[in-house]
Amino acid sequence: MNFTLPILPTISTTFIILSAITVAIGWSQIKKGKREAHQKTMFLAAIFAIIFFIIYASRTIFVGNTAFGGPDDIKIYYTIFLIFHITLATVGAVLGIISLVTGYQKKYAVHRKIGPITSIIWFFTAITGVAVYLLLYVFYHGGETTSVIKAILGI
Repeated sequence: MNFTLPILPTISTTFIILSAITVAIGWSQIKKGKREAHQKTMFLAAIFAIIFFIIYASRTIFVGNTAFGGPDDIKIYYTIFLIFHITLATVGAVLGIISLVTGYQKKYAVHRKIGPITSIIWFFTAITGVAVYLLLYVFYHGGETTSVIKAILGI
């Protein structure tokens, strides 16, 4: 089998995986009462997520998005899955910002309530993001690189 993986999607997906791993480590640290380590680890997780977003947004703006290149009979399922992933990512990012802000502002009551929810959403975001990557670049050859709307909806 002779195929190469696209460099920017591979790098950006790696950063979202690193972000999820560091969130898991940070969660473990706070469960053990290691507040300072937790804060540093969660900051690193946020940096990884920001690097992902910068690469993803830059590629989207300057190159475009890759349309699904798999069989037409599963395209609708991929599209629904992709919309679910995008929704999770958006909610996870907003909650992530709120979690970071409330943590740094020492608003621990709010932080303790939304932090675990944010983490779970972020784990699912990372898992579904890896699945999208695999579907676009590993299991099937990516389709045309085009505008966001056309890539998502196939119009």
